[in-house]
Amino acid sequence: MTGLALVTGGTGFVGAHVVRELLRRGLSVRCLVRPGSDRRNIKGLAVETAEGDLLRPETWDPALSGVRWLFHVAADYRLWVRDAAHMRRVNVEGTVRFLQAAWKAGVEKMVYTSSVAALGCPAGNGEVMDESNPADPGEIHGAYKFSKYLAEREVLDLARQGCPVVIVNPSAPIGPLDVKPTPTGKIIVDFLNRRMPAYLDTGLNFAAVEDVAAGHGLALERGRAGERYILGGTNLTLQEAFGILSRFSGIASPRVRIPYFVAWAAGAASIAWASLTGGTPRVPLDGVRVAKYKMFFSSAKAERELGYRPGDTRQAFLRAVRWFVENGYVRKPLPLPVAMEPVAS
Repeated sequence: MTGLALVTGGTGFVGAHVVRELLRRGLSVRCLVRPGSDRRNIKGLAVETAEGDLLRPETWDPALSGVRWLFHVAADYRLWVRDAAHMRRVNVEGTVRFLQAAWKAGVEKMVYTSSVAALGCPAGNGEVMDESNPADPGEIHGAYKFSKYLAEREVLDLARQGCPVVIVNPSAPIGPLDVKPTPTGKIIVDFLNRRMPAYLDTGLNFAAVEDVAAGHGLALERGRAGERYILGGTNLTLQEAFGILSRFSGIASPRVRIPYFVAWAAGAASIAWASLTGGTPRVPLDGVRVAKYKMFFSSAKAERELGYRPGDTRQAFLRAVRWFVENGYVRKPLPLPVAMEPVAS
């Protein structure tokens, strides 16, 4: 494939890796960036930039001019917000209107970055889910998850109208360039900073962010419009993930398991304190609610239809540890050097 690809969210964690994947594939890349945004993740890359905002349609035409392919990766990704309505305007209304504008501008194919958060979570804890699991809106907790659920419904409706959009659903990506960091990256950072004295009996599907980015490229090349593809890696309990981090860092993995009701109470107290002080909750209650179930997923459809091949997730943990240490996210020296031996297959 050739031509100009526009990436929204290209300065973010997943988006920056998508930009690198597209450049590797030989595409020309333009990034839609907000004025004054942190552009460290694309510094030195051979990309164009167009200043714009998903809430300012008047800025879209220059960004979309001459674009053949669109990767809409941008989203407001936080587990706690004071203004849920603003998050919905960005993640739902901004997404739909921007894709409509791209369609009208003649973009040939689009890849929309949704999330496994938009998929259903069955009551059976630990059941492996796929694209066929219907989401029950009454069981979706948190402004972010609900916004992604609503956005995906709207994007699927656009596809039914003929919009050439493919949906990808990343799980919990990990790796370098997680500058914020994301909620998943914060788990790693908190562990490395020895702020994880205990663990919840929960689990996630962790994926190398580089694999997720490669999946976006495959979705452009082989994805079917109106279809959803989970881009995941390895299903791990939180305790298993901490075991991997312990091996790479030399920090002891927590041995105490917190009952869910204790974590819920801590989350409620953290929200109340943040409301009083104007700060950010240390333990977002929506994150605790999500952790009630093991969020395990299968990428079998993406592997079958796209040729998606996730690599060794343990190596992704290692790359994340190295990056966070090298970029100053870890306050104390690690007991072991960061230049650790690779994990054997």
